[in-house]
Formats: sequence, structure tokens, C-alpha cells
Amino acid sequence: MNIVRRSTLAVALVALVGACSLAGARSNPVALPNAKLDAPLAAGKDQVAVFAGGCFWGLEAVFEHVKGVKDVVSGYSGGSAMTAHYQVVGTGQTGHAESVRVVYDPKLISYGQLLKVYFSVAHDPTQLNRQAPDVGTQYRSEVFAASAEQQKLANAYIAQLTASKAFDAPIVTKVEPLKAFYPAEAYHQDYLSLHPNEPYIVYNDAPKLVHLKQLYPQMYKGS
Repeated sequence: MNIVRRSTLAVALVALVGACSLAGARSNPVALPNAKLDAPLAAGKDQVAVFAGGCFWGLEAVFEHVKGVKDVVSGYSGGSAMTAHYQVVGTGQTGHAESVRVVYDPKLISYGQLLKVYFSVAHDPTQLNRQAPDVGTQYRSEVFAASAEQQKLANAYIAQLTASKAFDAPIVTKVEPLKAFYPAEAYHQDYLSLHPNEPYIVYNDAPKLVHLKQLYPQMYKGS
């Protein structure tokens, strides 16, 4: 969905409910358990994680407010460099998903903790090829594992959440090896912080930051 259409739809939704209330924005998530299988905190070079799950504006904003995360970039994964452009990805025919590249300090936060935020706050892992008003394979739920260890940890956490019936519906998140990440156009970066009053942001993405602070106050960092 392009930017104009996102904004137009958000305005319509606001008019329908009368206000951009937190309750109306999305179903309230609950805190998830820590991953039973996780990489231990340890000093070392910065690590990279790549996640997809709906519009990258919200994903980026959530992870930018997680302690231990040093940088977040919106972009595209799953397709080729030739098609890694917003208008082309929007056709849903490129194989790309709107994604974020998260650079984090492994002595401050683990991959499993990032997964906990991703599955509980950043998006709804039970929605197939869509998130909120955005529909299409480019909005799919997918973990692009940057290593064999990440792939193992992500699959193990999905199995753990499934076994514990953490969600009322099946988790549809894919886990695939990361082949490449292509940064999105400059106007997509830091979108929420630059456009905090845009209706789409107010209705769909700002509540995620509220939930992050409520559910995981020890992991939350302010702007």
C-alpha cells in the first residue's frame, strides 16, 4: 500500500471509530515468555537481525526503542536488488517483504529477547500476508536469519510459543536464511519520529510503542 493510500485509509478508520484510541488501534498484546533456547549475553562485535511483519515504519520504531539496539534501518528482503524499490515492491510480485535490519549489542540484548519483542509487540504473527490495513505478500511475517544459529533459535521459539498456545491462532511466521537486505528510500527512514501525527502512524504504529513500554519496561528506551 503506498503512502497516500495508507494515510487515506487511516483517516477513514479514525472517522469510523471517532478517535485513534489505543483500544481501537489493535488488539492488546500480552507479554511473552523468554526464549528457552537463546544465545547468552556476551561481549563481541555487533550482531544483525532482520525481521519482516507489516509496514516497516512500525517495526523500525519499535526496535529503535529497545535497549541494546544500536541502529535500525527500513528496507526490503526476499527479492533481488533490481526490484528493491518501494513502488515495485508494492505490487506484491517481487518476493520482497518490507523489513528492518536491526543492529544490536550482544552483551546487552540477546537474539531471543529481540524475538520476544518481534512476536508480541512489533506485529501479529498469526496474520497471513497482511498486518492491520496492509495486505499483500510484501507485508508477510518472516524472520530472515543471518546465521544458522539465528534460524535455529527462531524456529525453537516459534515451537515454544506454539506448544504453550501463546496465541489463539496458528503462528504463520516464516523463517528463511537472509540472502540480502536492501535499505529503503531515505523518506522511509525514521518515519514515525518524523511524522508522529500522521493518522496511519497514530492509529497503527504509535500504540506499539505504548505496548512495548507497558509490557517490557526494563527493555524500553526513550527517544
